[in-house]
Amino acid sequence: MNRDRKDPPEPTEKRDQPTSPADERRRKEHESDNHDEALEETFPASDPVSPFVPAKAPD
Repeated sequence: MNRDRKDPPEPTEKRDQPTSPADERRRKEHESDNHDEALEETFPASDPVSPFVPAKAPD
């Protein structure tokens, strides 16, 4: 399971430990990947929402 740094800590996890430069780089790359994925999921934001409303089928 992937966790973000804003997730609550596990009971056995210590949050106040200093991080190494490699850990910090991995964390920033993970956050950047998350931002890129979120942006791709909203693309293209400039397309308008379709105003089409289907009519009821005739009885």
